[in-house]
This record gives sequence, structure tokens and C-alpha cells, in this order.
Amino acid sequence: MPGLYFEEFEPGQVIEHEVRRTVTETDNVLFSTMTLNMAPLHLDAEYSKNSIHGQRLMNSLFVHGLVCGISMHETTYGTTLGNLGFQETKFPKPVFHGDTIRVRTEIIAVRESKSRDDSGIVTFRHQGINQRDEVVCDTTRVGLMIKKSSLAQAQPA
Repeated sequence: MPGLYFEEFEPGQVIEHEVRRTVTETDNVLFSTMTLNMAPLHLDAEYSKNSIHGQRLMNSLFVHGLVCGISMHETTYGTTLGNLGFQETKFPKPVFHGDTIRVRTEIIAVRESKSRDDSGIVTFRHQGINQRDEVVCDTTRVGLMIKKSSLAQAQPA
């Protein structure tokens, strides 16, 4: 099932994504070591016992990627030309091994592209929320989205 086309987005629209994901120690160790983030807060259980959280934290870039990934199927799957950037990302609460993350997306803004006739620009706010209903990731993303009307124009008569 494809994502939404530019014309299908409206400011204020909210999508509660159905997919949820429980994050694991394996996710954390693999992502942290693959990206060479060797911070002991992600990898060292003994070190982390003495931290303010008393346990290891999930890598924040993994959490960010997960939140954006969960949102993709119902927003941009097959209908985006690419991310234009992230305006702001916050991690108001920590994520730990065993937490289950769900995602809510709000459409913040929609505008025509100034340089392309086949696409428009959509500003998304994605929030990752844990099983305690705490926001753990809050990120604003700007995407270049295909116009459905441009597909009809591209079809031969």
C-alpha cells in the first residue's frame, strides 16, 4: 500500500500509526557498534548502573530512525522524492531495553514546491511514545512529496 501523495496531506492531520516495536538489547548493541558509537551508556551495563538512569540507554539515533521508519508506511512509502531535512529533534524521556514504541504523526505544513511542478513540500512532526504514554522522541521532518496529479500528466494518452 503506497504512502500519501502531496495532495492528500492537510495541516493538522494526525496519523496514529498501527505498527509498534519493542526495542531490545540486541538492537542497541548492533546499532551502536555498527555506527561506532561506543558510549558506555549504550554498551556497558556495569558502567550504566552508576548513571542517572541506572541502566543502559537505547541509542538516540536508533530511536530517531525507528520513529521515522514506523511512520513511513502510512505517509511516504513510494510517494516521496526524499527528505529535505530535520528541523528539530528532541528526546524528552529516555528509552530502555524492553520499551515498546508507537508513533503519532502530525502534518504541520504543506506547500507547493517553488522549483518543481511534480511535487510539493510537507512538514511532518513525528512523536515516538513509549508504553507509559511518555514522548521519547519528537522530531520535525520536511519531505519532498510527489503530486498525484503529476502521475496522470506523465501517462501517455
